[in-house]
Amino acid sequence: MFALMEEINKLMITIGYSKNTISTYLACLSYFKNYFKGTALDQLKKEDILDYLFHLIEQNYSRSTQNQHINAIKFYFEKCLGKKREYYLIDRPRKEKKLPNVLSKNEIQLLFNSTYNLKHLTILAVIYSCGLRVSELINIKINDIDNNRMVIHIRKAKGNKDRQVQLTNQLLELLRKYYKKYLPFNYLIVGQNGGKYSTTSIQKIIKNSSLKAGIYKKVTPHTLRHSFATHLLENGTDIRYIQTILGHSDIKTTQIYTHVSNAHLKNIQNPSDNLNLL
Repeated sequence: MFALMEEINKLMITIGYSKNTISTYLACLSYFKNYFKGTALDQLKKEDILDYLFHLIEQNYSRSTQNQHINAIKFYFEKCLGKKREYYLIDRPRKEKKLPNVLSKNEIQLLFNSTYNLKHLTILAVIYSCGLRVSELINIKINDIDNNRMVIHIRKAKGNKDRQVQLTNQLLELLRKYYKKYLPFNYLIVGQNGGKYSTTSIQKIIKNSSLKAGIYKKVTPHTLRHSFATHLLENGTDIRYIQTILGHSDIKTTQIYTHVSNAHLKNIQNPSDNLNLL
């Protein structure tokens, strides 16, 4: 089993899969192989795999996790075994249509005001002002910041794609202040030992700042990204530009923010306005 996992690992590295994807696929395939212990995987039929997926459902695995298992299985059969796509084509479970959690602009300001540590404030400000994933933030290097063109280069983001995001004047001034104090020499946001900052630490920073600010919603690094995109939309930014800024491959992913934005609601006269409610 170890040899098989090692071969799969090498193949994914060669293809250029991200570390997170490799780790997820290996975990899924390890579970998959243990489930069919004693059975040659290349002899499995579609019905066997559907039974396995039904097992995941019975174990209350989320739809997102089910999809991760499907992707890993499809990778194994297609890329590793060279099977035809028709052989292992599986109907995917429908995604749960949950709207993202979003903070108002006032809540974002409260969050910033309640973050007293300069490094912590810089982390929050860069994520929100640039609409970044936390993995993108911790990989920004000093030379990725172009203050002449007022952009930040995001390298090898999700899907192994590069893009540029806007560097505002206020953010630039904050970064200069941060740089003078902490003197980072490689990565922009550095840990105590000079290496990359951990995602867990960033999650804790945001949680603590939101509690200090009196915000009792669930606030994560991705909440800031969702809030940024929603505020752009409410400011009248074309959704195609928002798609590019966020690095979405499919416009459908970006369109979720049209369901969160309250811009259209502000123009509606509610019939209850003509009634006495108090």
